[in-house]
Amino acid sequence: MTELLHITESTTWSAARSEGEYRMSTRGVTLDEQGFIHCGLSHQLRPVAERLYGDTAEDLVVLRIDGDKLTAPVRFEAPEPGAEEFPHVYGPIPVDAVVEAIPVGRDADGRLILPE
Repeated sequence: MTELLHITESTTWSAARSEGEYRMSTRGVTLDEQGFIHCGLSHQLRPVAERLYGDTAEDLVVLRIDGDKLTAPVRFEAPEPGAEEFPHVYGPIPVDAVVEAIPVGRDADGRLILPE
């Protein structure tokens, strides 16, 4: 299994479960607006989560996605030349490709508690 990770609001994930597919690219930006869904690998999760949700965002989940169950293409692309590549999913994510939705908390200092 190729594991991809994606952080989102739990309400967004709940809506996707009802609809059968997930279509949010990143915080406040849809798949239709961006053209792909931003994902990451395990070592990329914390920097992305802190940059996008490090403020007071609450009620978050990390989606563990089985990349082998995706029907849309996955491309590893760098946001700028020479930067690290991130996986981008070029289509909706079927809810059955998400093997786990892990709740995200905060520690006493307000730092995100993320899965290892």
